[in-house]
Amino acid sequence: MSGQVFTDEDRRKAIERARETLRNEAEAILKLIDRLDDSFTAAVEMILRCRGRLVVTGMGKSGAVGRKLAGTFSSTGTPSLFLHPAEGIHGDLGMVTRQDVVLALSNSGETEELVKILPAIARIGAEMIAMVGRTESTLARYAQVVLDVSVECEACPLDLAPTTSTTAALALGDALALAVMEARRFTKDDYALFHPGGILGRRLLLRVSDVMRTGEAVAIVGADALLRDAMFAITKAGAGAACVVDNDGKLIGIITDGDIRRALLADEKALTKKACEVMVTNPRTITPDRFATEGLHKMEAPPKQIGELPVLVDGKPVGMLMLKDLVAAGIV
Repeated sequence: MSGQVFTDEDRRKAIERARETLRNEAEAILKLIDRLDDSFTAAVEMILRCRGRLVVTGMGKSGAVGRKLAGTFSSTGTPSLFLHPAEGIHGDLGMVTRQDVVLALSNSGETEELVKILPAIARIGAEMIAMVGRTESTLARYAQVVLDVSVECEACPLDLAPTTSTTAALALGDALALAVMEARRFTKDDYALFHPGGILGRRLLLRVSDVMRTGEAVAIVGADALLRDAMFAITKAGAGAACVVDNDGKLIGIITDGDIRRALLADEKALTKKACEVMVTNPRTITPDRFATEGLHKMEAPPKQIGELPVLVDGKPVGMLMLKDLVAAGIV
């Protein structure tokens, strides 16, 4: 009721209700562990040998869980889509083929819209996995594999709103997706390929060559160049450091703008010194084919964090990896 006063007793009851809900749902998930049997492995095998897609279907709250599971399967190596049962009886069953596997979710196993499409799915010839709360239901009879996700009661104090039952279905669905993922030998690189726009995808997918600066954005000077020339090269490149190379173009050191400032503080005539007198020898480096995250780890490694990392091919600088560019790319 609008404007209702929330008393100390109400606060106490709210905390207790939350604890009871979490306890109820956690216990239901734990009970699923002891219920795992050959039906689960049969479901994994069915999905692995599927030549089409995994079609997930369910109505209401089960449908909401199904949509999430379809996304989880798709992002972990199993092509999947969601079929709304009510839309299915009006033409969307056309998306189901005999090469597909259908994963159907229903606590009762008697949901009207879902039950109506079961005969058609059987005629199409798609295999079916039922994730159901009643193993003697209509849905269970149509399925080749039945996964029991029954719960003793809902967390809802009225035992009406789908709460514990949907949590159990979601947890078992995740378990199924990850078991299939592992059986497929699905790797981090595979995951990144399916998530190119996300932060995790960028961390797993981007190589040094994708982020490094090249061409005129890389400052390079010879060993005998004056420190003044190194400063001009850094400024022109809009960089934070210059690579120092020998006569063969191979890296022998690096000079940062910080090195130049410190040299000037120690000696106001330092700009006339040679680069080889001021450079840091044996700097950390990386190659273009390495992951950008590896470059970040090298920059952050003890004893001192650095902001520039020369990128080498056959010992010659071809680029510069900058910490601020890694930040901009979402790697950090």
